[in-house]
Formats: sequence, structure tokens, C-alpha cells
Amino acid sequence: MKAAKPIYVIGHRNPDTDSICSAIGYAHLKQAMGENAVPARCGKINNETKYALEHFKMQEPLLLTDLYPRVKDVALECKTVVRQHDTLRHLGEVMRKSELQSVPVTDSKGALVGIVTVGDLAKRYFLELGLQSLVDMRVRYRDIIQATESKVLVAADENAFIEGNICISAGSAETTVAVLKPKDIVLVGDRSVHTLMMFLDAGIACLIVTAGCRIAPEILEECEKRGIFVLATPYDTYTVGRMLNQCVPIRRIMKSDPVCFRPMDLLSDIKGVMDEHRYRSYPVVENGKLVGIVSADEIMLPERERVILVDHNERGQAVEGIEDAKIMEIIDHHRLGGIHTSEPIYTHQEPVGCTCTIVANMHWHRDIEIPPSIAGLLLSAIISDTVLFKSPTCTPYDKKTAERLAEIANVDLKEYGLNMLRAGAGIGDKTPAEIAKNDMKEFKIGDYRIIVSQISVMDTKEVLDIEEPIVKFMKENCEREGFDMHLLMVTDILEEATYLLYAGSPKTLIGEAFKKDASGTHVYLPGVMSRKKQVIPPLSEAVKRIKPQ
Repeated sequence: MKAAKPIYVIGHRNPDTDSICSAIGYAHLKQAMGENAVPARCGKINNETKYALEHFKMQEPLLLTDLYPRVKDVALECKTVVRQHDTLRHLGEVMRKSELQSVPVTDSKGALVGIVTVGDLAKRYFLELGLQSLVDMRVRYRDIIQATESKVLVAADENAFIEGNICISAGSAETTVAVLKPKDIVLVGDRSVHTLMMFLDAGIACLIVTAGCRIAPEILEECEKRGIFVLATPYDTYTVGRMLNQCVPIRRIMKSDPVCFRPMDLLSDIKGVMDEHRYRSYPVVENGKLVGIVSADEIMLPERERVILVDHNERGQAVEGIEDAKIMEIIDHHRLGGIHTSEPIYTHQEPVGCTCTIVANMHWHRDIEIPPSIAGLLLSAIISDTVLFKSPTCTPYDKKTAERLAEIANVDLKEYGLNMLRAGAGIGDKTPAEIAKNDMKEFKIGDYRIIVSQISVMDTKEVLDIEEPIVKFMKENCEREGFDMHLLMVTDILEEATYLLYAGSPKTLIGEAFKKDASGTHVYLPGVMSRKKQVIPPLSEAVKRIKPQ
């Protein structure tokens, strides 16, 4: 049985502090309400967020690169397996009890070595109707003991391989002795001591007494002297003859190179393989070990991943594969974007500066206590998104919430806030490409696909000094990914202003939106700090006024 799927609470790509902390905070709220919620992320954590997580001793959320259905989502626990040294008799019993058409074969350490099907078993019986030589099959005496359910009357080396043929003593003793060769195995019923001695003198290796017949003590003594196996089975001679065909080890008929999949394989990738081979089930392996089984029927209607989106509601900003997932809720503070759902869902959106403002108050409205560590993360996100209340997106509601969270987290709001912003400011060892993609979000503005990234610094000069390679990457990124424009906000926290770098076209969109000369590669925007409130709205209005290029 597969375990119940969790609900992943996840923010946007290229996550910022609000995206990470709102995922953690809202997952805590859902857990307190009895839901199996797991905080997740779909990108690398930046230095500012890392500072907050380390300060409050919290772990990073689970990394999800996409939500496309994978083998792990449909694989069943494999409780029925056989070992390569097990006999065909054991295999038949397993298949009969489990009603399986195929069974994985493992070694003693649990590593997958093959798979055996009903067809493989049937082929063995249809093609080999008589007593077969067990020499070529590398059968051991222990396999015979197991297959015939024999009691060992005289022991020898059970791990030794069979070296002779099987002979049924059904006629005269002379006739049987005439065909016997050294190391053969003889099946006998109720035979005289004289007859049995003739068999021993022929150099046999094993005597199998059928139908529960008794054997004289002197024969047992003689067998012990000569090192001859003596086995006693309750089955009649004919049945034992059939059973000996079943003592062949499974490894002799199994497919030793089975078609198998890994837990992280995409279902879309394995469907073609399944169509080609048309098996009913396939082993799932990880690091060589069998971890499950996947049925061809299961992949037709896989159970979708369940997700709650926080801090975004646009398809272009969501984790890859969102179209294959089931969106349960959306908690956000941005404009309404292009996410479509197949059924009504719960949404909570407010015109505030930070998603974590909403998450904190949802805790309080439901009388759910916020632990100091969670309060610290929610506070960190509000500080980040409002730039310590300097951003025009900041509302009195954000500030009041932050003050209450700071008290719970037991930190000085201003001191902690400045330290956190300072930890995230600057370019550090970032490459031009990493700077250009920092906190990157995609927007559909009119007919244009536009990327808007943002990096906060204490000194804009360190970015402007490498403007040329940054803009070069932005231009190449537009061409490579099919975007019309790539914008980068280089926001000065101290000066409360932004240098807006841009590449692509139409540049007239920048000029019209901000009433600036946009013939170069950047414009200076004093007082601009918010992408959501001071960059996207002017662009959205400007696109209505310019002619498509």
C-alpha cells in the first residue's frame, strides 16, 4: 500500500524570504489543523533567507524541482519476492498464494537479480515433461530436500551439486542396476535389503525412499559408512518424480536482465517502454536494491501531487509541472495571475506587503499559537518584503503584525532587521548570470513575456561596475528562453532608489512606463523599491499606450 500523499506548501521559483518563510509558516498552520502539510521550495535559498533560517535554527524546506508524476508516486511496496536459490516448487506456491503473474528475484542482500513470470514457469513444464537431468541445472541436494519435503535419514553435504541422473526403481532390481551409474540418485519404495545393497554397490550418491516406506537399519548403517544420502519423503514415487523437476533453482529460468525503473523516473518517460514490452508489472530499484513494484495499470491514472501555493498565483512563477498537480489553496498578496484550477479552491489574498503577514494573522484568527522560531521566520519575511517598512507596499497591518511577531520571537525588530538585510545585500561572489536571475519572476504584460529580477544592495556601484556582462546575459536569456524583455532592479536599500537594467524589446515600454530616456541599458528610478507596486503597474499601463513592435 502507498502512504497517503502529503500536501506540499510551496512558493515561487527563485524563492525570496517571503516565499520560503510563508511556506514554512503556512505548513505549520495546516499541521496544527491536522493536515499532512510539508513545506517545500523550488529553488536555491538566498543569503538573506539563509541568515533567517540559521538565526532561528530552522531547517530548509524540501527541494522540489518539479511536480511531474514519477514512478515513486504509483509504485507499490513489494512484499512478495523470491530468492535466486529458491526452487521452482517454492515459486509455484508463492504465485498460487499471491495470485501474481510475475515475481521479482533478489539475492540474499535484497539486490534485484531478475524476474520470473508464470510464462517462464509454464515453459519449463511444457517443454520438460519427463524426468530431467539435474546436472546441467546446477541443482544441489538441499534443493531436492526442500522440493520433496524429505526427512534426512543419513546426512551428507547438502550444498553439494547433483552429479548423476535420477532413476526410478520400478521393475526388477537387475534392470535398475543395469542402467545405474556412479553418483546417480535412486527413487525406491518398499524394496528388500538385498535389492537396496545392489543399488549401493552400483555407487549411487543418494537413496530417496518414497511413500513413507521403512528402510532397514543395516542399510542406513551401510549408507552412513559410504557417505550416501538417504532421504525419506511422504509422497509416492510418481509424485516425487514430478517434484524433482521442481527442485531446479529459480535462477535457471528467470530473466536475469529485467526491465526495471527507478523511483524518480518520469511516468511520461516509461510509458513507451511499457508499451514496447507489455509486461503487467515492473520492478522499481534504487541503488540496485528492490524498493517496489509498478503495475502497467497504475500509471494510467496516477494520483496527483497536492499543493498549496504561497506568495504567487501565476503559472510562469510556479514550480515546473504545476499543471499536473492538484492545487488545494492559494495564499498570496500579489495581483491575480494565470493559474487555472479544475474545481473551486480556497484562496486568501490581501493587499498587504507580505504573504507572511497573512499567514501570521491566520494563526491568530484560529487561536493557533505561533512558536518563537516560526514567528521569527514570519517576521523576517515581512522585514524583507517591506525593506524594514520603507517599501510603498508596506501597510500599517504589516508593521503591527511584525511588532507582535518580534515580541514572540524575542528579538529587537530594528536591530535584527538591519542585520538580516545586510546579510542579504550585496553581490558577494555571484556571477553576472546569478545576479541577473536573482529573485526572478515572470510576468505576462499585454502581449509581452517579461522577466523582472531584483537584487538589494547597500552600494549599487558594485553591480553597475559589471553592468555590461549582466546585460549581455539578460539579452542572451531572452533569446534562449523566448522572452521579450529581461529587467533587473538593482535596489539601494539606504538610498531607497533603484537602477533598472534592461535588455530585449520594446525599449519604448520602459520609456513610456517611467517617462525616461530608455535608449541605453538602464534608468535611475528614485524612490522605487517595489516590483509589485512600482514597476509592474506602470509597465501594465504603458503597454496599453504603445504600439506593438
